[in-house]
Amino acid sequence: MSQLIAPHGGQLVDLYVPAAEREALKHEAASLPGWDLNARQLCDLELLMNGAFSPLTGFLGRADYESVCRDLRLADGTLWPMPITLDVSREFIEKIGDARRIALRDPEGVALAVLDIEESWEPDRTAEAQAVFGTTDRLHAGAAWLLDKAGPVYLAGRLRGLAAPQHYDFRHLRLSPREVREQFDKRGWRRVVAFQTRNPMHRAHLELTFRAAQLAEANLLIHPSVGMTKPGDIDHYTRVRCYEKLLTHYPEQTSMLSLLHLAMRMGGPREALWHAIIRKNHGCSHFIVGRDHAGPGNGADGKPFYGPYDAQDLVARHQQELGIQMVPFQEMLYVQERAQYAPANEIQPGETVLNISGTELRRRLHEGLDIPEWFTYPEVVAELRRTHPARHRQGFTVFFTGLSGAGKSTLANALMVRLLELGTRPVTLLDGDIVRKHLSSELGFSREHRNLNVQRIGFVASEITKNGGIAICAPIAPYAAARAEVRSMVAQYGLFVETHVATPLEICEQRDRKGLYALARAGKLKEFTGISDPYEVPEAPELRLDTSEMGPDEAVQRIVLKLESLGLIRPRD
Repeated sequence: MSQLIAPHGGQLVDLYVPAAEREALKHEAASLPGWDLNARQLCDLELLMNGAFSPLTGFLGRADYESVCRDLRLADGTLWPMPITLDVSREFIEKIGDARRIALRDPEGVALAVLDIEESWEPDRTAEAQAVFGTTDRLHAGAAWLLDKAGPVYLAGRLRGLAAPQHYDFRHLRLSPREVREQFDKRGWRRVVAFQTRNPMHRAHLELTFRAAQLAEANLLIHPSVGMTKPGDIDHYTRVRCYEKLLTHYPEQTSMLSLLHLAMRMGGPREALWHAIIRKNHGCSHFIVGRDHAGPGNGADGKPFYGPYDAQDLVARHQQELGIQMVPFQEMLYVQERAQYAPANEIQPGETVLNISGTELRRRLHEGLDIPEWFTYPEVVAELRRTHPARHRQGFTVFFTGLSGAGKSTLANALMVRLLELGTRPVTLLDGDIVRKHLSSELGFSREHRNLNVQRIGFVASEITKNGGIAICAPIAPYAAARAEVRSMVAQYGLFVETHVATPLEICEQRDRKGLYALARAGKLKEFTGISDPYEVPEAPELRLDTSEMGPDEAVQRIVLKLESLGLIRPRD
């Protein structure tokens, strides 16, 4: 009989239907209205079904939701700090009508679960953001998702699992709570300290986790989140390879790596409490809470959303009820005189502290600079450089926007030739007219269709950027929101250089080689940007060029100089 800590609530929840019932339910699911789960919902569903979110038996109903937001507890009083909800669109609610049962599907249309709808309501998401995250500032990743991306209607009811989401990567490391517990029992581990991370681990993390394991007299579970983390984080493929390299530096038979398909909310103190419960469900007796646990960075006021040790304080207040023991740690810093790491509160006056922040590490990677061995191991650096090469070897996107006739296509073609001359990367031109012909021939010029056209351009540009090429885009792209969406798509993989071709309307009309402005003025061409449809001027583009004041050669030279200043190309290239 296992001697591991009991799951939260007393037993590990398993929401998968018995094998004998599965085929019949799958057959039924095929005929049900289906909701296609987004990335966050896929993470939540998986951890609901496999028991990582024990004692939850499904997405929260209204009473539980309101209690969690208000008191960090379910309606029955059980400690639970994070709302786990299924958000959908109003259009979906209208579409399903009176249907009380829906299939929850993955992006490929595979039914993963069936939900018997018992409740639906429209929450106050602004109030939820304030209660859960303490802010409505969009610079908080969790608040931004809730306010801008979450659907307006929440659904709850009986959840019956059919299959786990399919993962094709690192399958040997993707262990459910039950499988992790079985591994602990097999190894004879009774005391296990868990370490949560969403970043690569370096020597400071090794020292912290090693000390925590010693302090707790426990073995170590490195348990990184590989679902949704903070936008801009290093991809989990790179991180897992780094973890595997780092694992060889721990004493043999003392440490274990398992992956958690968790959608983080970056909720600071509440998130730390949530993470502790999840690790308790995996059989861990101890949990490391470090400085600024799950912190989302700074807000619009330039200040951190949470204090550096707020998470430790909240977990400590619930320590006895929680069951799993917290191992609190301060930031680990390298002391030059000692040639070793020490907690920040143990640094002596006069000692020289060396540290490399996440921002500094990214700068060194981008510029191809040295990363010292006291900071991390050479094999970890090698893995980081494989997928995060120096900036002059990364893909990027130059996105021209401006009125018809402003000179976008001319500059885009001239820039393409300059970059092809350099020969450092493949270059692809996505001109507005070319895209309209080959990608968006069925679209008109309504606001909806224009946004869709720009989104398609953004998707192609992001794929080019991801694969190390240069995308040059030259649509009109009149709407700020659509441009911001494209920036977000590209920024996952490389720099987005927005270039506003700010040629005045009267000059564009004078050029009017296609006669479009004349037709628009005569009312024969509807929804024409600058005449009968607005152009939303970019507020802070990387470049602003007026082709009435400079020729193509000068304008392209300014773009090249900007790319050099950003480190995207080198003068000697």
